[in-house]
Amino acid sequence: MYLTYTVYALIIALLIWGGKFAGFKKDQFHEDSSSLEAMKSLRGFAAIGVILHHISQEGAFQMANGRGNPGELSPFVNAGFIFVAIFFFCSGYGLIKSYETKPDYLNGFMKKRVLKTLVIPYYVSIVIYGLARFGSGERFAPLQWVTNLIGITMMNPYAWYPVIAAILYIAFYLIFKNVKNKKLCYVLMGVVILALGMGFCVNGHFPWFAGPKNWWLDRASPLHSKWWARQQVWWLSGEWWINSCPALLIGMIFAHYEVQIRDWFRKLYWPKLLLIIVLTFLTFALSGFGQMKFGWWTEWSGRGPDIGRKIATYFCVIPYSIMVPVMLFAVMLKYKVSNPISRFFGKYSLETYMMNLIVITAFRFLIYKPNTPYASVPLYKAGNYNLAIYFAAVFAGTILLGLLYKLLNSLVQKLVK
Repeated sequence: MYLTYTVYALIIALLIWGGKFAGFKKDQFHEDSSSLEAMKSLRGFAAIGVILHHISQEGAFQMANGRGNPGELSPFVNAGFIFVAIFFFCSGYGLIKSYETKPDYLNGFMKKRVLKTLVIPYYVSIVIYGLARFGSGERFAPLQWVTNLIGITMMNPYAWYPVIAAILYIAFYLIFKNVKNKKLCYVLMGVVILALGMGFCVNGHFPWFAGPKNWWLDRASPLHSKWWARQQVWWLSGEWWINSCPALLIGMIFAHYEVQIRDWFRKLYWPKLLLIIVLTFLTFALSGFGQMKFGWWTEWSGRGPDIGRKIATYFCVIPYSIMVPVMLFAVMLKYKVSNPISRFFGKYSLETYMMNLIVITAFRFLIYKPNTPYASVPLYKAGNYNLAIYFAAVFAGTILLGLLYKLLNSLVQKLVK
């Protein structure tokens, strides 16, 4: 577990480097704890967490020398949606702050915040991943090439974030542009987010409705050979799409009522912070209970899609994805961090996220035995030093490819302009 402990040490160092403590006194707070710089740094830590989560998903990191014991980075295996929830919280906060401080913010919103920031990067990533997958020898059915290039199926399975973010941003634009009652606006945004959640609960992880009940449990079913019946192909397939989205609404509410929230924390801050931390751990326990008791992957229970259990899991998990950003907001009132690394990853959070899968795939030869089925037989060198090399290579490659991706996006955006 030396790699895990090294990562812990590096994270602690990053949290200390550039950290500023306002003081213990009741009137000592960071008035700029939710400034643009502070939020970018928070996003930067979340971006680092997402990369750690993606690396931890590799089988070679999930077992200790193949013995089934918890492997390196195992604490990050189920933490991905929490890091994404931080992204959504910051996005929701930024949307409302810009809306309330810039009179003409909605004019040109669709072009600036949806087309240039989300849609263009989404399609640029499709071209990059299409070339990479073709170059690696992967071949698609002609129809799959068409749907992948159009963007209605996933050329890059990690590209769900700009899709969902675009849906939420479009909903924000339409609602706040046309509805005069602002409280109703927040309610309607909540309805949209809930509808996305229920969309997954019904849709599941793959088209379960394409054949007879439990066809996916029958290895002889011809549907197993159909590309469109697999996982991570269609939009709204998989819980990673929706269990962090509610944090966007919380970020919007915190931005709108920030003055009142700050005033509330000024009185008895430390007991209130303790309360927030306790509530966060309780929601963590509720999330674990829901996933153990009901579960996201109910298709494999033999009861069909088992939609009701997915819904139960959803409502057990979302309190946790809401409370973590709330807890961080409370902590940052007293202690905030900003350093070159957090600011870098905050600035290039989308770029590093979108390019991460290519690099993770390209360096898998370091951690799996050659001439074996895809990522099926982990390779453990003495001391697991190859895992450390893979870890470093993924981070370095993700940064370099992310910068190239940023450049390509900028060129396409100029052409569109």
